[in-house]
Amino acid sequence: MTADVLPADERRLVIREALSVGVATGAYGISFGALGVAAGLDVWQTCALSLLMFTGGSQFAFIGIISAGLHAAPAAIAASSLLGIRNGLYALELTQLLGVRGPRRLAAAHITIDESTAVAVSQSHVRAARLGFWLTGLTVFALWNLTTLVGAVVGNALGDPKTWGLDAAACAAFTALLWPRLKNRDAVAIAVVAAVVAVLLAPTTPPGVPVIVAALAAFIAWRTPRAAAGPAAGATASDASAPDSARQAPGSESEVQS
Repeated sequence: MTADVLPADERRLVIREALSVGVATGAYGISFGALGVAAGLDVWQTCALSLLMFTGGSQFAFIGIISAGLHAAPAAIAASSLLGIRNGLYALELTQLLGVRGPRRLAAAHITIDESTAVAVSQSHVRAARLGFWLTGLTVFALWNLTTLVGAVVGNALGDPKTWGLDAAACAAFTALLWPRLKNRDAVAIAVVAAVVAVLLAPTTPPGVPVIVAALAAFIAWRTPRAAAGPAAGATASDASAPDSARQAPGSESEVQS
């Protein structure tokens, strides 16, 4: 399979993944819109943040400073800075994969977020990765800005977004995206290690830190060399210790192939 060919069934799969993640994430923008107005911003200021900043964690950190006062600034700035570093690492991963130049490079940078990166790197084909990145990023961008406007206009009439399960929708989408990748015990073990690290750090560290540390833990676990495999199952000790010439009879398949 070349980078110029994408089968129809794989294309449909990428589109389904991108739209499911985009819709689940974009829906939570309604929470930001409501919180922005509640913090003292008007509708257009709240919408401008989503349009120009377009990074949920940093947007919520900004709202936290406005609503809680300057004493909350250090923690909010630290959290948003960590989130910015994370997006920078995403850009390093995606630069060669996307291969964009000029204005498209600026557009790609603007929609380089958790969701678009996750869908892109989960694909096994270059064209599928590019389709997943652009479709996910643009879907999230469109819906996030639309739901921000809805949340800012409607305000508190909708109540707490958690009541509607919107806070868990994006997490569920990421889990659905990750699940098919867990094809062996090593992948499952690495995922469990990363999840445990994130859960342990979440209550005591600023937003963004658990994700970064969990990713680092997963990387270390992935790079840790495994012990060399032993003799093949069913082989006896004498078979394992016998020289190659003794185990390979003349006229065997390997000699014929050579």
